[in-house]
Formats: sequence, C-alpha cells, structure tokens
Amino acid sequence: MGDAGVADEDLHIFRSRFATVPVPDNITLPEFVLQDAQKYSEKVAIVEAATGKAYTYGEVVRDVQRFAKALRSIGLRKGNVVVVALPNLAIYPIVSLGIMAAGGVFSSVNPQSLESEIRKQVEDSEARLLVANEVAFDKVKDLGVPVITVGDDIIPDSINWEELLHAADRAGQADIQDPVTQSDLCALPYSSGTTGTSKGVMLTHRNLVSNLSSTLFSVAPEMIGHVCVLGLIPFFHIYGITGICCSALRNKGKVVVMGRFEIRAFMDALIKHEVTFVPIVPAIMLAMVKSPVVNEFDISKLNLKSVMTAAAPLAPDLRAAFEEKYVGVLIQEAYGLTEHSCITLTHADPRKGHRMAKKNSVGFILPNLEVKFIDPDTGISLPKNTRGEVCVRSQCVMQGYYKNREETERTIDESGWLHTGDIGYIDEDGDIFIVDRIKELIKYKGFQVAPAELEALLLSHPSVEDVAVFSLPDEEAGEIPTACVVIRKDAQEKEVDLINYVASRVASYKRIRALHFVDSIPKSASGKILRRLLREKYKGEK
Repeated sequence: MGDAGVADEDLHIFRSRFATVPVPDNITLPEFVLQDAQKYSEKVAIVEAATGKAYTYGEVVRDVQRFAKALRSIGLRKGNVVVVALPNLAIYPIVSLGIMAAGGVFSSVNPQSLESEIRKQVEDSEARLLVANEVAFDKVKDLGVPVITVGDDIIPDSINWEELLHAADRAGQADIQDPVTQSDLCALPYSSGTTGTSKGVMLTHRNLVSNLSSTLFSVAPEMIGHVCVLGLIPFFHIYGITGICCSALRNKGKVVVMGRFEIRAFMDALIKHEVTFVPIVPAIMLAMVKSPVVNEFDISKLNLKSVMTAAAPLAPDLRAAFEEKYVGVLIQEAYGLTEHSCITLTHADPRKGHRMAKKNSVGFILPNLEVKFIDPDTGISLPKNTRGEVCVRSQCVMQGYYKNREETERTIDESGWLHTGDIGYIDEDGDIFIVDRIKELIKYKGFQVAPAELEALLLSHPSVEDVAVFSLPDEEAGEIPTACVVIRKDAQEKEVDLINYVASRVASYKRIRALHFVDSIPKSASGKILRRLLREKYKGEK
C-alpha cells in the first residue's frame, strides 16, 4: 500500500495516512473550544482590527456563560433556533457559542442578504430569536421574531444585549433542567447542498467537536497560545465560525477580526497584529500580489507563516506570483463542505514527518475520515487515479437537511456515506484532486451562487423563454455567474436590461456578470441543461 493511507482493497475505501485521533465524549462544542481558557484569562482572544475592541479569554468565557444564562431566562429551550444576522465582529463567536451553550441552535445568515432571503431562513428554521446589529436590524424587525441587538446604539423595539446580560446577572443562578449533550443539534447553517435550493444543515456538538479534533490533529503543543489568525472570511460561513473562530480559540490563539476587505487596512492589520495564519479567497491573494498599495508596506515585517484558500480553485500562475512575492509563506489548500466541514488539508506538521501534499491537490484525508470515489452512474467504488464522485463517511457528517428527508436520503446513503456531488480522484501518495463539480454551484468570491435560483428568477421575466446560468472562470472572483437566455421573438429588452432585472432582486454577489442571447439552450435527453458545453463555448470571450 505504501504511503497512500489504508484502503479496503476490494471496496476502494481510503483512509488517512495519519493515525486516528481521539474525540472526547461528553463535552459540548463551547466546552471543548474554551477548555483551559482560565489559564489564558488575561490573554486577548479576539480583537477588531478597525476599532481595537477586544475580549480576553476570561471575558469570552464570562460572556458566553452570561449570554447562555440570559437566553434561558427569556425562554430559549434546547433545540430552539436563533438566527444571527451579524457582520464580522469581536462579539460574534461569543454570540454563537452562547447560543450553543444554552442548548440552542446557531443559524447564521449573511447580514447583506435581502429581507426576503432572511425571512425565508427564519421561517424555514422556525427560529425563536434573532441577533442583529444596526446593519441588518431594519431587515429583521418585521419578521415576527424578537430581536436581540448588539452594538453601542440603543435600538427601539429590540432587546439590548447589555441590558439582557445585566438582567440575567441579577437573576441569580438559572436551573438547567435539560442538560446539553453531544448528540444535540448546535448549528443550522444554510447551504445550497448538491441541488441548488437553500437547505438547513443539521450539525450536532459531536459533529463539530469531531471535525475540530481531525483538522487540528497536527498542531504542535508549542504552537498553543501563539497562533494569530485573521478573521476576514465571513463568520456566517461555517468555515468562518468553526475553521477560524473555534479552531483559534481551541488553540488559545488570537483572532483579528475584519469586517470587509480593503487592501491597505488588510496589510496594516497583518503587520500590526503579527498575524501568522490568513484564510482567504483567491481574489485577496490576487490583490496581495498585484495591488500597488502593497508597495507602501515593508513586507519583511510580516510574521505570516501561511495562507489558506478553500472557497475557490487557485490558478497556478497566481500561486507562482504569490510564492515569488511572499517568500517562505506556505500556501495551504483545503476541501470541505457545509454538510461535513473540512475533509482534506494540504499541510500538516513537517516536524512530525508530515509530508506536504502536491501543488494543485486539495490535500490528504484527515484522520478519522473514510473517503471513496464512485462511478456516478453505477455507484461502484473506483480504484486510485480514477475519477469519480467524492463520498465521505465520518462522525462529522451532518444529521441531515432540516425538514427535508428526500434531499437527505439523496445525499447520505444507508451506509452513512455523504455524496458530495464533486468529482475527484486520489493518487498513489494519498493526495486528492478535485476535478469538477457535479452540483454546478458557482463560487463567486467564495460565496455560493445557485444557478437554479437565478434561472428561476430570469424565467419569471415575461420576455424570457429559456435560460441557463453557469460559471465562467474569473481571475479576481474565482468564478462569475453567467447566463444564456432565449428571448421571445418580439421582445424589446437588451442584455443589460435582464442583468439589471436580476440585480434589483438579489444580493450583490448573486448578480449575473455576463449575459448572452442565444437561439436555444443545450440539454441532455433527460432535459438537464448541459452547462459544461456553455462554459466551454464562452470561456474565452467573457
């Protein structure tokens, strides 16, 4: 077998080449993440780059407990969903861990979403409470659910965070009738999954504790307390809250929080806070390489050890230009999905003899996971170096899609395998390569855009007869949503009119960036749009 990890030869099931790691029982995600925090009580855990607002580990533990107690005191019960519509703020991890510690279920939403998009999630998840700040308050105030507001402004008709916590402080010790266990749900992020409409992904404390145990397996003991991570990826992404916030807090590192990307503020934060690890999307790496603003900074002052890109494929020429400018900074790639969290990583600890994965690979299988590659048509498991649909089985696999048994059964089979909808293969060294997506989701600057949603919207226009939405590669955004439209013969609209029609009805990242009028949409015998043919046809001419 050599280095490729262990495989069941007949079934072609591949496992990590690294030893199994223990996953602690009887511990909730907040307890796991904040374990030993009292030893670091004076150390800064989270700081906002723009404002300097910070929380020490002692304050994080205190406020997570205070918020959990406050939620129970206002009637939150185990399994109740709380929707959080906040931008990246220092308080964000405290809000999410507090909800989980109370036995609630944290469900994040992009605060830039339209009111109708937030309403859909609040209604679908049957949320009992909302948390927002002034950015999203106007969008959430009329959804029929009480709103807790954070921030300095007192917002009428909302429950003020500070007042709520002070009231809970005065209320004495709350009696927890229903203790939280690992098998309880703790998060309900929404994902387009393998088919395109947004669905709630049910994750338990066990799912996320397992995932952190696997992803952090190679962190050396001497790194504990010394990692500084940039929190720029949105915390409403599961990667933002688990891969950045929970990972850093578990390792007693520091999270430097940024609400939005601006190259000068970004470079300033990296140097000022001596950031060691930066998870970003390729568009930001492009700015780090090409923006003239970078030349204003002495990059020899950076303490940067590695960057990680996971949300979109990384172009080889961008990788080369980055490595040339930022000598010695490792570029890591990872592969994961909301329904499972992280599956592969390209880097572990070289001091433990952990070999780096090959360039352009998404890395090796993490400990405790099983992976196989199946023929999408027959379901038969395939050997090494053979392309198939990536399937994963582990304790990190979601419990299912909320109130959606049909989609759950389509995604997780009776043997517990999660079918990712991605096509890939594993080579003889155990490195995994992702080739294509069956599921066709467009990743615009790391945001998921579902073609089906945009197609339905365009078809609602009276002049549109048929439509296909697909991705085209784009150096800055990774991929851009592109449309081909069959227009009615007597229609007066130009391409720009339809682009604007979509733009006025969706969040900015979902906008159609290029649109072509065509005579017909290529489809398979079963009526499926052949987006691949359209991608190939328009690739060169954006």
